[in-house]
Amino acid sequence: MTFDLTGKRIWVAGHRGMVGGAVVRRLAQEDCEILTATRAELDLVEQSAVRAWMQEMRPDAIVMAAGKVGGIKANNENPVDFLYQNMMIVSNIAQAAHEADVERFLFLGSSCIYPKMAPQPIPENSLLTGPLEPTNEWYAIAKIAGIKLMQAYRQQYGRDWISAMPTNLYGPGDNYDLNSSHVLPALLRKFHEAKAAGASSVELWGSGTPLREFMHCDDLADALVFLLKDYSAPEHVNVGSGVEVTIRELAETIARVVGYEANLVFDATKPDGTPRKLMDSARLQAMGWNNSRSLEDGIAHAYQDFLTNQV
Repeated sequence: MTFDLTGKRIWVAGHRGMVGGAVVRRLAQEDCEILTATRAELDLVEQSAVRAWMQEMRPDAIVMAAGKVGGIKANNENPVDFLYQNMMIVSNIAQAAHEADVERFLFLGSSCIYPKMAPQPIPENSLLTGPLEPTNEWYAIAKIAGIKLMQAYRQQYGRDWISAMPTNLYGPGDNYDLNSSHVLPALLRKFHEAKAAGASSVELWGSGTPLREFMHCDDLADALVFLLKDYSAPEHVNVGSGVEVTIRELAETIARVVGYEANLVFDATKPDGTPRKLMDSARLQAMGWNNSRSLEDGIAHAYQDFLTNQV
């Protein structure tokens, strides 16, 4: 199938976030109308507000990048927020979209939906085959519910709605708050501040041995527009770079980009999280998309954005 974006009204829910902002930038290259709503304009947790907005705006397609996100610490300390808010957001948007006869809906999940000890690289059919990683299970369960909602509306009402599962993301608009950010932006800020202060060391959580895959948010956005145009099936699709590094190797790469050598100090009292997490993106690549930049080039781009907008 091909969904022609020409002349379409496309709502990017969560446009002020890193992923939503990247999707808006990518859609600006298409001949379509981009719809957005700030949190002040529309509270996605309130069903009546979402329904009224959808009936008024009548989008042809939705890319759902909205949600409450955070790292290990935030997930551990605020389980209700991560479970309740994310489940309400996807439920409200999906039902309102159905009532407004929205043609296409692309729901974004997260690689944390997969079992902690899933086979590596992680194929799509690993979903619901084992226990989740406890440090982010609340967020993961809400995302799994979103996938199942897309499948349920497709099955019961014939909706041409799909899901994509991004890997770990970074780039312009990332969260650099050390209390709630993910590992890459946290390390980018730590190395920048160490350089500014002339500090001799940088502290990292855990052992430094876990393996992670990272993808620039603009590369993800390009893949999502590809899927919005060309993919139609119940199964969710993994979206990743296909390259993994240890946390130590990530820190060393960031040190090169920032231009500052410091001793790496690992705090073994802090959790590592999942020991390895690499997405199997073979399905996406078989469709014809493989356009991910190198990690070092991506981090250099992200660091320039950090210097421009965060410092």
